[in-house]
Amino acid sequence: MIRFTPPATIRFSCEPADEGVIAAPVPAKAYIPDWFRKLPAVDPEVESTSNTGLTVKRCLPFLDAMTAGWIIPLAATVRLEVSEGGTRVDAGWDFDRTMVSNHGMHQVRGNPMGARPPCKFHNFWTITTPPGWSCLFVNPLNRPNGVFEVSAAVVDTDTYRSPIHFPFFATAENGFYVIAKGSPIVQVIPFKRDTATLAADIGAERPEEATARKKILRNTQAGTGWYRVFARAPR
Repeated sequence: MIRFTPPATIRFSCEPADEGVIAAPVPAKAYIPDWFRKLPAVDPEVESTSNTGLTVKRCLPFLDAMTAGWIIPLAATVRLEVSEGGTRVDAGWDFDRTMVSNHGMHQVRGNPMGARPPCKFHNFWTITTPPGWSCLFVNPLNRPNGVFEVSAAVVDTDTYRSPIHFPFFATAENGFYVIAKGSPIVQVIPFKRDTATLAADIGAERPEEATARKKILRNTQAGTGWYRVFARAPR
């Protein structure tokens, strides 16, 4: 089982003149969307013997993904204008730093986004992790915004100590969009690198594996909270 174990210290540093001006990183658990906060753990309107009414709020793996690591928010408000069927993206901002720039189309030719141009959010935070720790940068998990999608990347932040910018594609329809200062743009999940290679064992399940699978499935369906109680139990 994969568990998110943060390093002893992850440092986010900026230029002195930026401190207190640009939006600062925060733990991902501080950016839980309103729709998730308002969602009941059990939907009282569901009346079915075949459906417990449990919502995703009771799904610990969903919440674990959403709250892992830290969020880097947009440093200052940005305006995006998407036009020509998404093939043109113009950006503007009222700030003394570059907030958005472009990559060349040749760098991503043939990608699934088609003719949508690759853009880049500028980040002014340098991220430093202890020796042996890297960071996975992803679009904020379980938080689709309908306007842009950041491309995933892994950076060895124990040696690369300079601000990392975040490539993205505008995914919205033609229109004018305002992305406010402090909006989550990327989720940072630190992890410890391991030189050991995990070998794969691929094949039909063994009898004891089948027994465990069926027991876990039945306990989960029974609404016992098996995952929350047992999957996290100390070993």
